[in-house]
Amino acid sequence: MRFEATTGPGPRRKAGLMFWVILLAFGCAPAAWAEAMAEAGAPPAAVAEAAPERAVVQILVSSQVPVFDAPWRWQPIRRSTGTGFVIEGGRIMTNAHVIAWAKQILIRRYQDPRLLPARVVFAGHDCDLALLEPIDPKDLDGVQALKFGELPAVQSTVVTCGYPAGGDQMSFTRGVVSRIEVQPYAHPGNRAWLAVQTDAAINPGNSGGPVFQDDKVVGVAFQGIPGLQNAGFFIPPEVVSHFLNDVKDGRYDGFPMAGVSFETLQNPAYRRLLGLADDGRGARVDWLRPEGPAARALRPDDVLLEAGGFPVGSDAMIPYRGNRVAVGVAFQQPQAGENIALKVWREGRPLDLEIKMEAYDGDRLAGRQYDEPPRYFIHAGLVFTPLSANYLDTVGQAGRDYLWEGLARLTYELHHRTVEGAGESRPEPVVLAGVLPHAVNADFDVRGRVLVNKINGVRIERLEDVKRALEQNQGARHLLEFSGPEDGPLEALDRAAAAAAHADILRTYGIVADQRF
Repeated sequence: MRFEATTGPGPRRKAGLMFWVILLAFGCAPAAWAEAMAEAGAPPAAVAEAAPERAVVQILVSSQVPVFDAPWRWQPIRRSTGTGFVIEGGRIMTNAHVIAWAKQILIRRYQDPRLLPARVVFAGHDCDLALLEPIDPKDLDGVQALKFGELPAVQSTVVTCGYPAGGDQMSFTRGVVSRIEVQPYAHPGNRAWLAVQTDAAINPGNSGGPVFQDDKVVGVAFQGIPGLQNAGFFIPPEVVSHFLNDVKDGRYDGFPMAGVSFETLQNPAYRRLLGLADDGRGARVDWLRPEGPAARALRPDDVLLEAGGFPVGSDAMIPYRGNRVAVGVAFQQPQAGENIALKVWREGRPLDLEIKMEAYDGDRLAGRQYDEPPRYFIHAGLVFTPLSANYLDTVGQAGRDYLWEGLARLTYELHHRTVEGAGESRPEPVVLAGVLPHAVNADFDVRGRVLVNKINGVRIERLEDVKRALEQNQGARHLLEFSGPEDGPLEALDRAAAAAAHADILRTYGIVADQRF
């Protein structure tokens, strides 16, 4: 199942809406709020001032994304819109994907024609949340900050407001909470957190909009599933509060990762073998990330009975506020640096353990990266860059039909080698992204989009190894070895000719810098 998170097109691009994939567009009707204020005896002016839609803003972003298979270049400026809402401290909450790669951010207050400049304070790309603030704090004078509520119950009604389809007027939609479970977050691509599904309408441009229940915000609209009608998702209060608590110290550490996966343990015979009662409790430890927090305490085939005070079922699920969700939710409760208490079954007896949770970015390249341009190194027309999810997205869109086999190998290297190829994975796999044609490399049969294995006998673990292997070579030729179905192809460059041609190649192709580290 594929999820899409995207902002909406700017006002000048409304005609192209048919090709835009989904972003949440719910709506929020202010009637209940206004009626409650009026019944409390508030004057009409106070009712209007307190109406929740007054705290919702339209966000207009000008962004520019790098070209990951030509990493010295940038795509054209793109204009998009999203939604945000004012919270305590004079800040605006929205989705991280709304402001990713932003060059300029403007906000428009409710029924206010002015475009007010804003900046990013914190961006949590792993959980798709961000905080903005206006350049001039006075721009939010008179706006009453919204308050957060609790996780809404399944079958309860929620309403959301925002600016779908790049429109200038706020949209209001009502929906029912369909289910609550762990879902992949499309923006990072390699993270799954708690999410709430609703049957509210979905349209581009509403990302970052508040989801209301009564007078409280119970979620942030953020993604949908292309082709699936009447299904959208919002980020629940638990994930939002974790993000807000994280940034209280002035920096964002990110959600901690235990580095463990579990398998169900529902086979009665296997349970008897482990000495466990057939009572529906306990999930088996299936995989541990080397040197991860969980690996310091857990062992393969341990049975997890409790995590963070939650009983763990044999289906690897826990009860959570009236729902049954994946056990990973228990590990998502602590902040980085905090401990989580565990109870496991090991060697026929229960055992109490505790692990200290840590933020993890060792799989950074396997998830989509934002706001930092890609690293690269160019020599004699050969363009080297790290293998990443962003790179695969680029070459996959450009050449899926004729590069499928090569893409499959690169995908395996990026996403599966760490788990399945113990001892063979590289901290930063490097690809030959392309070859800038010149006489010095005219005989190259390999033209790019292939993993670099060795250069001059040096195994390439990261981009710095490419530079070192080429600059320190004193032989007559550079020997390059690439990974393929078997040993991979070999290519060679005349060292002196390559060095002499390098500057001319850069001038020919208008490349200012031959490297970015």
